[in-house]
Amino acid sequence: MNDPLVTTDWLAEHFTDLRIRVVDIRGRVVTSQLEPGVEQAEYRGCSDEYLTEHIPGAVYVDWTRDIIDPDDPTPVQIAGPERFAQIMAERGIGDDTHVVAVDHAGGQFATRLWWALRYYGHDNTSVLSGGFNAWKSEGRALESGPVSPPHAVFHPTARPTLRVTIDELAAIVANPEHEALVVDARDIGQYTAAKRRGPRGGRIPGAISVPRELFFDDNGRFHSLDVLKSIVADRGITPNRRVVAYCNGGVAATVVLFNLARLSYTDFANYDGSWNEWSPRLDLPVETP
Repeated sequence: MNDPLVTTDWLAEHFTDLRIRVVDIRGRVVTSQLEPGVEQAEYRGCSDEYLTEHIPGAVYVDWTRDIIDPDDPTPVQIAGPERFAQIMAERGIGDDTHVVAVDHAGGQFATRLWWALRYYGHDNTSVLSGGFNAWKSEGRALESGPVSPPHAVFHPTARPTLRVTIDELAAIVANPEHEALVVDARDIGQYTAAKRRGPRGGRIPGAISVPRELFFDDNGRFHSLDVLKSIVADRGITPNRRVVAYCNGGVAATVVLFNLARLSYTDFANYDGSWNEWSPRLDLPVETP
């Protein structure tokens, strides 16, 4: 399978394949305004929605708890290999499992799981186009309650090139001859410092703006490959240049990476700490218009 984006028709046709595990990772980022131009975000899972109704056989992963490092002071950083492997095994995900990640509409939480699995060496992962909302709106089968699949064996093999640390990015920014393209996936208001989260507004120096929203059509689904090619080309993103994407918490950034993968790009990474980590570090530079 070349395109890691799959349709509801495809999933319905392959529904009985025991090698496929549907993973429901519905979640939300709820923002509130603290004062003009300053907002805060609350990260939430949607386990209650999952228990009420979900795709039959789907297991649930809470993006705010299950696949994060609880000891990291920066929110929702990816879990270490042992913790991640345990969560996958408990969800019935083994080395040979084809994972289909499902969130509300086929967006950033599903791509976050796609990236996390890829980071730990598991490439056989897809995202459901339109997500749970599309599946339900088409009148397809649903069920309620928890799902407890047989335990599997998941062997994590981290790929450090897919995750950039704060020190690595600081070194890139400090080097005027670096070749990496730093991509800011936040909305344009945060990029231009018209609004901010955290102690400082602005952007990582040299970053270009590629908002997550660019990758969705008017129906909230990812664009076709032809449209993606135009979007990427318009931003000057080319296959021969390394891309490092960031957002606020390393989640929306994975939308950029997922769509680059759809175009067969391979040299990209997620700055997992993102603005949640960079902004409080007053020793690190920020750029404003």
